[in-house]
Amino acid sequence: MHYPLHHMVPEQEANSKPRQRRSRWVLLLLLPYLGLCFPIVYARSTPALWGFPFFYWYQFAWVILASVLLAIVYRKLKT
Repeated sequence: MHYPLHHMVPEQEANSKPRQRRSRWVLLLLLPYLGLCFPIVYARSTPALWGFPFFYWYQFAWVILASVLLAIVYRKLKT
């Protein structure tokens, strides 16, 4: 069967090695998911930070932390 963009996909040889195992750095990307996955843990109002209940500033802290973790993983995998 002929596909229109088939010539752009590199063919794998029969003796080619399997793809490299994923780096363990990628596991850091699970932290934001796990940190926000269980709202029962952070669905409270205390401790407040600058007048914001814990529920709000905890989630916003994960936004910033997730960005930092993405940058770290990107740099580690790029090198």
